[in-house]
Amino acid sequence: MTTPSATATRSLGARIAARAGGGVMRVFLVLVALFWLMPTIGLLLSSLRSPDKIASTGWWQVLAAPSELTVDNYSRLLDNSAITDSLLSTVMITVPSTVLVVVIGSLAGYAFAWMDFPGRDWWFLLVVGLLVVPVQVALIPVSKLFGEIGIFETTLGVVLFHTAFGLPFAIFLLRNFFAEIPRELLEAARLDGAGEIRLFTRVVMPLGGPAIASLGIFQFLWVWNDMLVALIFADSGSPPITVALQQQVRQFGNNIDVLAPGAFVSMVIPLAVFFAFQRQFVSGVMAGAVK
Repeated sequence: MTTPSATATRSLGARIAARAGGGVMRVFLVLVALFWLMPTIGLLLSSLRSPDKIASTGWWQVLAAPSELTVDNYSRLLDNSAITDSLLSTVMITVPSTVLVVVIGSLAGYAFAWMDFPGRDWWFLLVVGLLVVPVQVALIPVSKLFGEIGIFETTLGVVLFHTAFGLPFAIFLLRNFFAEIPRELLEAARLDGAGEIRLFTRVVMPLGGPAIASLGIFQFLWVWNDMLVALIFADSGSPPITVALQQQVRQFGNNIDVLAPGAFVSMVIPLAVFFAFQRQFVSGVMAGAVK
């Protein structure tokens, strides 16, 4: 027979072990986060050092001599028209590609989830099959097509390519999310006189906000960090930031005072977007995991 004192002792021990385990886990997670952010921190500190210091010593030396930090590199970056123009080109490619994928993917996902039309399941299987098509397979035929219609090496061509290859995943993700919305809720809205457009904008879109936000973040990060598609389809006179930085390395291998801040700026913008919408991103991932 277990005595009350023994039960209390075990309960106290269990509480101490649980708290200790939680503390150890938090320390471990903090260490993992710091290790994961180490390249970003190193790039930031390198971008705030003079070129001769970057060439002679490692970035960690600035921890012992913080007076080395300077913003002169960012002043040179703003004076470099190739980098500043490339940032604008990247925005002009990334924003339309993300918006188009989110809008078209939402409409198609709703149609596949709640609208009846001939061959709906077969068309959805075709969309799922397109998920396994690699980008490299389409580079040559799409280049020929874009050249024939006159949009090769244009911003429109890059946007269309990213939109086309982002839609299969978008439709697949949103269709599965929208299909989990209770049918009774949609039927009640239809009984109140809501048509398909109003049902989509007033009921489905608000409920699908977390999934749509997650999709938007994925698409934004993919397009912003892309180099292969931009290298082939973008205008060589106004390339996006990934291609512009690669060209700077090729042409001027020693201009680290421009490359370091340029690389950090190209990295920090998608990070800012992710952290700005991280709550919606986590909600979308958790909702998908539960469903």
